[in-house]
Amino acid sequence: MSDPVLFSLTATCAAGVESLLVDEIIACGGAEPFSYRGGVSWQGSLESGYRACLWSRFASRILLQIGGFPAVNEEDLYQGALGAIDWQRHLSLNHTFSIDCTLGRTGINHSQFAGLRVKDGLADFFRERTGERPSVDTVRPAVRFSVYVDEGQARVAVNLSGESLHRRGYRTDTGVAPLKETLAAAIVALAGCDREMGPDQALLDPMCGSGTLLIEAALLLGDSAPGLSRSAFGFQGWPGHDSDLWSRLVDEAVAREEMGLDRPWPLIVGYDCDPVAVAAARKNIERAGLADRIQVHQGQLARLRPPTAKGLLVCNPPYGERLGEAEEAIWLYRCLGRILAREFVGWRLGLFTSQPDLADRLGQTGTVSHRLYNGPIACRLVCSRGIVPVSDEAFVWPLAGGELTGDGADFANRLRKNLTKSIKWAQKQGVSCYRVYDRDLPDYNVAIDLYEKWIHVQEYAPPSQMDETLASRRFSLVLSWLRELLGARRERIFIKTRSRQKGRQQYEKKGRVGKMFEVREGECFFLVNLSDYLDTGLFLDHRPVRLRIGERAAGKRFLNLFSYTGTATIHAAVGGAESTTSVDLSSTYSAWARMNLALNGFGGRAHEVVQADCLQWLTEDRSSYDLIFVDPPTFSNTKKKQQVFDIQTDHVRLLTLAMARLAPTGLLIFSTNFRKFELDLGLSEHFQVHEISRETIPADFSRNSKIHCCWEFQRLG
Repeated sequence: MSDPVLFSLTATCAAGVESLLVDEIIACGGAEPFSYRGGVSWQGSLESGYRACLWSRFASRILLQIGGFPAVNEEDLYQGALGAIDWQRHLSLNHTFSIDCTLGRTGINHSQFAGLRVKDGLADFFRERTGERPSVDTVRPAVRFSVYVDEGQARVAVNLSGESLHRRGYRTDTGVAPLKETLAAAIVALAGCDREMGPDQALLDPMCGSGTLLIEAALLLGDSAPGLSRSAFGFQGWPGHDSDLWSRLVDEAVAREEMGLDRPWPLIVGYDCDPVAVAAARKNIERAGLADRIQVHQGQLARLRPPTAKGLLVCNPPYGERLGEAEEAIWLYRCLGRILAREFVGWRLGLFTSQPDLADRLGQTGTVSHRLYNGPIACRLVCSRGIVPVSDEAFVWPLAGGELTGDGADFANRLRKNLTKSIKWAQKQGVSCYRVYDRDLPDYNVAIDLYEKWIHVQEYAPPSQMDETLASRRFSLVLSWLRELLGARRERIFIKTRSRQKGRQQYEKKGRVGKMFEVREGECFFLVNLSDYLDTGLFLDHRPVRLRIGERAAGKRFLNLFSYTGTATIHAAVGGAESTTSVDLSSTYSAWARMNLALNGFGGRAHEVVQADCLQWLTEDRSSYDLIFVDPPTFSNTKKKQQVFDIQTDHVRLLTLAMARLAPTGLLIFSTNFRKFELDLGLSEHFQVHEISRETIPADFSRNSKIHCCWEFQRLG
């Protein structure tokens, strides 16, 4: 038996996966593999090229070199194609062809024109010898030729693979930003997916999209050749094609796949919050022949739990590059990191992202980073061989003891008394954001709130008759004693001046710091901004109302009108709401609500944030809701529509419209901070009305029992 003919072959790939591809080429029988950025070259038989087409998980194209020639300009390309390549060995007149030209370091600057000159040379080559020329077919040619021009040399190859090998054939349904199959295969391989994973483990993708990572993992685990699902390869119309050899290799691959199916598999499961993505994933999995091996469910990240004691979590979360949700992505990663540290300790991790700083949000140490490319986007695959727990102990302020004397000692003693009581109460109740002082002493006209390890101080505007110098001195004493009693650094104290607000002034921007802090309330997490707005994004006095909503939300359709930053929505979602809809006119606060949802692991169609005028939206909406929260501003106006809303004047219309959207057995909660508000008694003729104001005033606001009023509404009968 004669030795097989050896060829020079090349496999192209995405930058970053060359080392994986080298191992594949060796396994395919390739000799002397040489890697460079974006590819691997080797010496091997035709069989090694066929095996690479059939088995490579990471290569884009497999090229068989057939010649080369010097090429400094386009004319050189024509002359070289005319005289340096024996095209008749690789193409017959009755077969169509195409030419793909790629330019490297060369003075030639137009790849399409360069390919055209090579095509002209090939056509004239045949015309001189036969009087005829083969036809071009750029869509489905019988033979594809690749030309690469670099440093004055053109290299010509037959494209054995044909269309890019990432087109496995199983995927027609994709998500918003799908991964190429070859890149997905590299991700799962580098993350640690291998055939050593047994039935006591799981491979989990919590944001699976169209399921590409799951499918590629299953193909690897089952020892299934990716090329088996393809209907065509480039070599099938090539005169040098060995059909017997190819049939033998396919039979071998089928036998290996059958053996792989018989071995014990780990659990492979994916989740996504988008039902459209879930449907697409299931279709792709079915086309890949893996419906009995991969489970995909619709589910929110917030509900993610490990199905087994150990395993591999691999995912490609949205990162804002193409999806346009950069701010949400930041807090989504933070949520994922919190879940990993709490639920998946000891699991391996492979997280793919274009932004390493997002991966830092996970809070995991001891990770390894691999540089990969998703098209032109430079990305990182962050891997961990064991997810570690991260401390989430609540911050406790250290309260200074000892005698308090000197200027402002009366304020200091009152504040310490309040702090001693409040800190103990907050620890017992699991509260991290609360009020500790609110104008208790007339001479110290401030409100002080603790937001975990940050202090928010609101200075009420002094009476007009008070000397400004005296007022300023007393405020300085407030800040000085705060730092003394709590050992607070200056950067942890945020100061605002509060005066009577008109319209939407309470929502208007006061600064440009833009710093968000993460705080906790029960099982919910919120983002607060302590510097840029008069209000922080979290109304502390509504804490009992939010908890009330969370307790009643399970299985309910929840509507939040004048939703602000969506804090009530978060409680509803965490409490098990079937769906939530949050409506607010402000684009700023609608975006903030989306960030809060992402921070808590909720998103998709089940948790909708609508930027709209609430009254107008209510007149158009036809949905039904089981639980509705209405917390309008006292007064607001819109410049665009020149509309004015006044809570006292307009609350009947507002509540009537909202009650029209309430399910027959549903509950509506209405709240207002307008101290002079009087509920229209005529509403009780149409609805069951029950005041719950006293029940919804938290302990830290007990000194101010009129901070808000609150009612529950139900349908009559």
